[in-house]
Amino acid sequence: MAIAPFVAAALAPLLHRFTKPLSGWILALVPGAIFVFLLSLIEPVLATGSISARIGWVPAYGLDLSFFVDGLSLTFALTISGIGALIIIYSGAYLQGHQHLGRFLAFLMAFMGAMLGLVLADNMLGLFVFWELTAVTSFLLIGFDAVRAAARRGAIQALVITNIGGMALLAGVILVQQLTGTWELSELRGLEGGLQGHSLYGLVLAFFLIAAFTKSAQFPLHFWLPNAMEAPTPVSAFLHSATMVQAGVYLLARTTPWLGDTTAWTTILVCFGGVTLLWGALGSLKQTDLKQMLAQSTIASLGLLVLLIGLGTETAIAGMVIYFVAHALYKAGLFMVVGAIDHEAGTRDITALGGLSGKMPITFVAAMLAGLSMFGLPPTIAFFAKEEMYLYLLSPQWQDLAVLAVLIAGNALLAAVGALVAIKPFLGPAMQTPKSAHEAPLGLLAGPVILGVTGIAFALLLDWFGHTVLEPAATAILHEPVKSHLTWNIDLTKPVVWLSVATWVLAVLAYRNAATIRTLLRRFDAALGWTADTVFDIVMFGLIRFAGAVTRLLHHGRLELYLVTVFAMLALALMVPLFGLGAVNALLPTAELGSWGTKLSWPNLSPYEWGVVGLALLGLGAIVAAPNRLYSILALGVQGTAVALIFLLFGAPDLAFTQLMVEILSVVILALVMTRLNLDERDHRPFEDLARDGTLAVVCGVGVSLLLMVVLSGTLDTRLSDFFIATSVPIAHGANIVNVILVDYRGFDTLGEISVLMAAGISIMVLLRSRKKPVPVAAPLPPNPVVPKIKPKSTRAKAAATPRATTTAKATTKPKAAAAKPASTRTRATKTGAAKTAAATTPAAPAKAPAAPTKTPTTRRKRAES
Repeated sequence: MAIAPFVAAALAPLLHRFTKPLSGWILALVPGAIFVFLLSLIEPVLATGSISARIGWVPAYGLDLSFFVDGLSLTFALTISGIGALIIIYSGAYLQGHQHLGRFLAFLMAFMGAMLGLVLADNMLGLFVFWELTAVTSFLLIGFDAVRAAARRGAIQALVITNIGGMALLAGVILVQQLTGTWELSELRGLEGGLQGHSLYGLVLAFFLIAAFTKSAQFPLHFWLPNAMEAPTPVSAFLHSATMVQAGVYLLARTTPWLGDTTAWTTILVCFGGVTLLWGALGSLKQTDLKQMLAQSTIASLGLLVLLIGLGTETAIAGMVIYFVAHALYKAGLFMVVGAIDHEAGTRDITALGGLSGKMPITFVAAMLAGLSMFGLPPTIAFFAKEEMYLYLLSPQWQDLAVLAVLIAGNALLAAVGALVAIKPFLGPAMQTPKSAHEAPLGLLAGPVILGVTGIAFALLLDWFGHTVLEPAATAILHEPVKSHLTWNIDLTKPVVWLSVATWVLAVLAYRNAATIRTLLRRFDAALGWTADTVFDIVMFGLIRFAGAVTRLLHHGRLELYLVTVFAMLALALMVPLFGLGAVNALLPTAELGSWGTKLSWPNLSPYEWGVVGLALLGLGAIVAAPNRLYSILALGVQGTAVALIFLLFGAPDLAFTQLMVEILSVVILALVMTRLNLDERDHRPFEDLARDGTLAVVCGVGVSLLLMVVLSGTLDTRLSDFFIATSVPIAHGANIVNVILVDYRGFDTLGEISVLMAAGISIMVLLRSRKKPVPVAAPLPPNPVVPKIKPKSTRAKAAATPRATTTAKATTKPKAAAAKPASTRTRATKTGAAKTAAATTPAAPAKAPAAPTKTPTTRRKRAES
């Protein structure tokens, strides 16, 4: 189940190529099958509380790719797969005929797979991997229409903001593992006392809250979500209802047992959630684009969910679970309705729509079903979510009353938005739309109708919903048994009912005065002058400018300064440990040695060994005294040959052979390259450069020499060498230990080196071939022959004026003479009835190429004269 969406994503483009009209319906079988499989897990989860499975991931570090299914993850997974199947069908119809529909469906399937992996993962590192996959796939979906700058900007903005949260999540996950010794969420859930009493609780809480707030668009990190509306409508419907934006809500719900129920937890979540609720609801009423209205209302709904998790009571968590399901159903349905309107009417502007109920009756019914749920009216499941929210807050404490007022105001504004989206485009006077509106096809209608009916069916099957959905999910969040008390027995004497009535009254007032509220909110925006979106643009612009300045400073293109920087850092890396940390003290003579003279003595070398040493010194002197670059290359070859001979003398013929081959190739390649580059023979540099480079060379040389002496003065640890000797033949089946090390024990290292060399060789070849070749100078053309000017004779045409053209034969043979003839020159028609021709500067219309002229006596006479 975990890999099925990714396999479908890989096959989607190929499948679309062969089943274009039905690709959406066929691919929807994958999430449909996952949904059915998850339904089969309901009874085991109800019986045992949870189901787990694991796959070996990195056994050496005790890491398993583990999955965990309890009431919370099962609720989210069923919502993702069920709505995902309808979204896939909807996408096939919405983008039918699009040249990249196969790629779009692949992105959508991968997005679904990432979200399913996120809510089912038990290992926190696995959760992080799927968390980042949702960011990457959403980036691809939001920027799907990459030719538009707005789509590219929205995709980049979503990726940047959510990746900030991703890095915070990674830091939090690693910190939690270091504090508890486990990667598994299921084990953390049963952690005695949680992390609430730990000294680093505040840091852990900050990391997880940043991750959740960026993903679930909490104020002030909410601004990326409206810009994500640049994605096609199917993406908006899926992203806003059951997938990416709900990941932060899921994370907060999952971490409640071991991070929640503290003053910091409650205060932060309730305050930020309440502000986000009101901000998003007011921002929704400010819009006229139906998609933007729903996007802003999603921000408000996410704030509502975060607020309820922050309260943490049994009724608040019950309301959160119910509202999550209800919101997923009606938000996906309304987005699909808006997409159908845009698809068939050509506009999403609410002020330009009206009277579509007669032209799109089924779409109107689907909109009303979803609108009833968003309004919170019975018989929809959202009605009970609102009742559960209000139930706990009926207390005389001012904090509860303040939160209750925020909930009533936020729910009222959201209800008004739902009424506007469901009613305004369909009722009222008919308005002219860019397209002649008509009913949407089946693929666009199946999703919203099924989701709207499901929202009512859950309310009618209230006992089943409470026992199967509410109780397991709430129990998983609170880690204590929760019993459902949902009932249709509505007591009009209880204040909760009248709070719902007050919410509906306020919603009706907001609906009737929507235009006035919109005007006031836009005036406020104009007076404010900036938004969080503006701040993001300023920050990104500053970041790009800073990156450009750093790039110009460090990547200036001067190879000389690059080398100076590298060798200066090498000198620091050598000298600081040697002298700053006292490593050079290992070279000081001990009491046993007595003096430096005892420790430093000339070795007893044979004459031929002294010859090799002399060759090395000769090569060194030749390099320093080389008069030009070519001599320097040859001197380097001499030095390298001396090193190869030293290897040979000390019993390493294989290393000597390798060194010799490298030196030969280096000398040949460098010599060939030098012949292709336009370089001077000598490198004329001022004394300051020579002093700088010479100092660096001496310091690095002394540092390397001292480092080698320190290493050799210590005791040689032969464990690794003994391992290579003992295992080279039986394990690697090679008697040459050096070769075995290169191609077996360090095989990946060698592969990396070969890859680097190959990339460098290809780059050098490209640079050499891209050099501009000199443009060859063409040979001078011979001078044109001097043609005497001939005064033409005026002749009178025998017929009336006709279209005139220059004689082709004359122009070909004698261009100068033809050019010299005035425009009034005419030729006399032949007595044989040939076509009349005349010379003129303005040719006839080039509809047809002129026919070749007939050789007449007049033409022959003129040619003879010329």
